[in-house]
Amino acid sequence: MSASQTPPATAVPGDDEPTLLVKIFGKDRPGITAGLFDTLAAYSVDVVDIEQVVTRGRITLCALVTAPSPSQGSIGSTEGDLRATVHGWAESLNLQAEIISGRGDNRPRGTGRSHVTVLGHPLTAESAAAIAAAITSTGGNIDRIFRLAKYPVTAVEFAVSGAATEALRSVLAPEAARLGVDVAVVAAGLQRRAQRLVVMDVDSTLIQDEVIELFAAHAGCEAEVAEVTTAAMRGELDFEQSLHARVELLGGLDASVVEAVRKEVRLTPGARTLVRTLKRLGYQVGVVSGGFTQVTDALKEELGLDFASANTLEIVDGKLTGRVTGDIVDRAGKARLLRDFAQQAGVPLAQTVAIGDGANDLDMLNAAGLGVAFNAKPVVREAAHTAVNVPFLDTVLYLLGITRDEVEAADTHVG
Repeated sequence: MSASQTPPATAVPGDDEPTLLVKIFGKDRPGITAGLFDTLAAYSVDVVDIEQVVTRGRITLCALVTAPSPSQGSIGSTEGDLRATVHGWAESLNLQAEIISGRGDNRPRGTGRSHVTVLGHPLTAESAAAIAAAITSTGGNIDRIFRLAKYPVTAVEFAVSGAATEALRSVLAPEAARLGVDVAVVAAGLQRRAQRLVVMDVDSTLIQDEVIELFAAHAGCEAEVAEVTTAAMRGELDFEQSLHARVELLGGLDASVVEAVRKEVRLTPGARTLVRTLKRLGYQVGVVSGGFTQVTDALKEELGLDFASANTLEIVDGKLTGRVTGDIVDRAGKARLLRDFAQQAGVPLAQTVAIGDGANDLDMLNAAGLGVAFNAKPVVREAAHTAVNVPFLDTVLYLLGITRDEVEAADTHVG
């Protein structure tokens, strides 16, 4: 086509232009989609929209097309002819067809678009009904629903328009708690796909253990340390004071205990999958911990993390002194490190994800674009953007719109 030629008109019809919604239902098999559009092609109609879903071998195929005009087509060109031809084609394949007349394109979606991700283990019909009703109560419209994963949890995503993200979150959070499911609400748009930095807490998040309690077991003071740790995580004690009190109990331990503790650390189920998948997608991943660099540095190397920061146990003459060196990584320190990591990564803070479980993670969770409370204490669940209460860390991928099929495909094609 030369520069002086006018390009053909687009397929988007005006509000008053006649259109047809062609719906096909039945047992799925190869060639149905091609067959429908080959049938419609005889009438020279334009395709305005297409939607297709296959569930347990049953297909629902919808095509919104412009209505045929008398001047179009090589055979009978009226709407009635098209209807008869499509119904005849469908019957020949033991399919059902429904054709609805109308005008124009789909109605415009309401302002305010969000993704509502629901995780259930299992996801009951009662929960699905309650979540859908709660969305409706905010004035939101469910435009589309699809499954992200069927294991280790059932994860589905609702595309919602017509309601503000914060309004949806405020209504759905208490409903999710009542139902015992996890619900995450994030704004739609490119920013969701552009979240390029994920920062995690370590103890009881990336790993199943509290590292200081592992050290304490070797010092014979596990009960005393666990009691202080629990109080600190509930927000009842100042973290720095509690850290010094616990570390003091470790004084005199031989430095060889560090290697023993490293071997005892247990990654949370799904941790490797989460980090591996994020890295393959080009995300940068870091950890911040109120624990110790003697463990986080090893985790950084093992998992290929981009960033890691924690407190450091002082070791003199081959013994733990019962003190820590350097700046303390506490509640405020974790938020500061999130900002530092984001700056180093060249990622806006709004495009970061933070994951944690304790009160000392709250500032970090609130500072991130998306804060995820992972099997967290009640005070943390209530304050975070969203909560995950199943014991699989890789379920965080579903909150980012990544499906289980995509995870498995990446594992198949990348060594």
